[in-house]
Amino acid sequence: MLALFFRHKYFMFVILTLLFCSILCQILLGVLYRRLIRETENMSATKNKSLQQLKLKFTSCRQLHETIPNVPVFVDKFLNQISLGKIPVAFFRHLSGQLTLLSVLVAGIGACISIIQEETFLMIAPFYLVSFLGLYLYFAATSLIDLPGKVNMLRTNLVDYLENHLSNRLEQTRLDMRMVGMEDSAQKPKNAAAGLDNPVSENAAAEKEPLFEKNAEHKKSSPAFTPSEAEELEVLLREFLA
Repeated sequence: MLALFFRHKYFMFVILTLLFCSILCQILLGVLYRRLIRETENMSATKNKSLQQLKLKFTSCRQLHETIPNVPVFVDKFLNQISLGKIPVAFFRHLSGQLTLLSVLVAGIGACISIIQEETFLMIAPFYLVSFLGLYLYFAATSLIDLPGKVNMLRTNLVDYLENHLSNRLEQTRLDMRMVGMEDSAQKPKNAAAGLDNPVSENAAAEKEPLFEKNAEHKKSSPAFTPSEAEELEVLLREFLA
């Protein structure tokens, strides 16, 4: 039987390589989503750059708008933008299926060539066997990895964190900032009123007013000339006018 496989070793190598790459794409996606799900269990201390960017973007949107009514849509947009390196995850998902179909196509081409060369059924059978075995392995790996289930779990964790944890924290922070702002605005008028109603300045003004009154009374009470000076001034005026 192995001799039959090695009889078409080039076709078998291509078919097995395509199937292996297809299943490898599924495994890589499963590991990626599993790691993200593990990070979402402790979002406050996550070190994943994608999740940190999600938190930062959500916080910025909440600062611009009071509420975000469509948090699930916000999360779905994030899930569609997840990438492995610089390549989107959706590309690997589609690539996996295309590689499986391509392996089946190569097996069919090999079988057709064998039929054209009038080979026996035993010589053609390895192509059908590899095709059915490859399809079984692909669908088995797909069901075990369960990418749709992992995506739904990740989506649920993100929506729960953004709606029930981060939103409440941002709202509490906003209320605290408002309270601090109200306290600062209340302290400024008090400080201004305290500066106007300063007791030291009132006492100084109260002390100055008696001094001015005493000086005025002293000026009014003290005569301009003494009696002798008044008599001399009167004599001089008479001599000047005579």
